[in-house]
Amino acid sequence: MISLKNIQKNYKDFKLDVSMEIPDGRVTGIIGKNGAGKTTTLKAILGLIRVDGGDIEVLGKNPKDFTGEDKKDIGVAFSEAGFTMVLTVNDVIHILRGFYKNFDEKGFREKCKSQSLPLDKQIKDFSSGMKAKLRVLTAMSHKASLLILDEPTAGLDVIARNDVLQMIRDYLGEDPERSVIISSHISSDLEGLCDDIYMIDNGKVILHEDTDVLLGKYGLIKVGEDDYQTLDKKYILASKKDSYSYTCLTSEKQFYAENYPKAVIENAHIDDIIVLMVGGNK
Repeated sequence: MISLKNIQKNYKDFKLDVSMEIPDGRVTGIIGKNGAGKTTTLKAILGLIRVDGGDIEVLGKNPKDFTGEDKKDIGVAFSEAGFTMVLTVNDVIHILRGFYKNFDEKGFREKCKSQSLPLDKQIKDFSSGMKAKLRVLTAMSHKASLLILDEPTAGLDVIARNDVLQMIRDYLGEDPERSVIISSHISSDLEGLCDDIYMIDNGKVILHEDTDVLLGKYGLIKVGEDDYQTLDKKYILASKKDSYSYTCLTSEKQFYAENYPKAVIENAHIDDIIVLMVGGNK
């Protein structure tokens, strides 16, 4: 469904250079710290920026060749974008009805009701969680085959975050052929949702792995300075020195469990992987 081959975008103080392959029916996460290049990548996929090099294919076309009908097969929610604050949900319904022939008005109204989104209240009076839910529900409202969500849970409390994530799961459950790309710096949101994850840092993909592999095979090894010097480092991706010890990220924790029985080996969560890959020594 989506192919990015050496996509480049140059700014004064930032350069994006990424490649990705995202097949149909997948939920792909893009993670990284703020400013890493996640949103720029999504804008390139959508054709919202003009790239300086590389090849893009989305839904079988280069985004610059999209027709109005092509764009209707994509649902988008950006964290910093939305409807004019003086509108009500009823106003939004009127707009969506005119834009999308596949707009599911009945389903949209039901989902707004289930999420306690009032139809006649101005959006400016919504809480942050309510605005986030409206953005995501709007992106889902016309049954798009590709859903692109940029930081959909940023700034939300735990309950609102869980509500948004469940909305995404429900959307996927309606049609297994649908694909979702979701960017976030809240990695815990992605562990139970995504099939695979791309990690971006300073405009480059520094890691791509299936989520079950990340959570199953990756681990943290904690050793003292002397043991670190003799440690076989062929499966060490990054390491970080503390006062008297090292923490190492490995993609083969079983190898070290078998060969270094005295080493402390822990499961690695995505946050751990980000910290080591971005802040450790390669």
